[in-house]
Amino acid sequence: MNTAMSKEELEKILDQAVQDVTERTAGVRLHQGNHSPGEDLCTVQITFDKGFHTSLTLCADTGLLYRMASNSFHEESVSPEDLEEFSKEYFNVLCGRIAVSMFRVTQVPAHFSPPTFYRGRYEPEGREIQFMLTYSDEYSGGVQIIHHVPCSDEDESISVEA
Repeated sequence: MNTAMSKEELEKILDQAVQDVTERTAGVRLHQGNHSPGEDLCTVQITFDKGFHTSLTLCADTGLLYRMASNSFHEESVSPEDLEEFSKEYFNVLCGRIAVSMFRVTQVPAHFSPPTFYRGRYEPEGREIQFMLTYSDEYSGGVQIIHHVPCSDEDESISVEA
């Protein structure tokens, strides 16, 4: 049985998850806005490999990720290795929350790949951006969560398979 979720429903799920998980795990309040991440950024990416044929990418200012990791670890200083581990774990928690919320709407269980961390901007091959949500914190650090769909998909809804 195929079912679909509208782009607007998915945007709402992503927005609620990003704001809630970020505040709870890293003590940072994000607000939707137009402040894109700068040039010094990191990317974390997952692909849904069961249930959905999409992927999610988080691009964030490196300084903001360091602050989030520092808050989460209750440490003044965070190593580059700790930053990578925090970023992957944070995104794993965020994507888990998103998958649960999507299940509530579609009744389709989802599975996603382990998060992959990149320095700089990464865009998955064979995928195109369906939409992107942009956030900033009180220090003007920028974050984008990007929803990718396969390039051949012209549909405005999110297709799932049971």
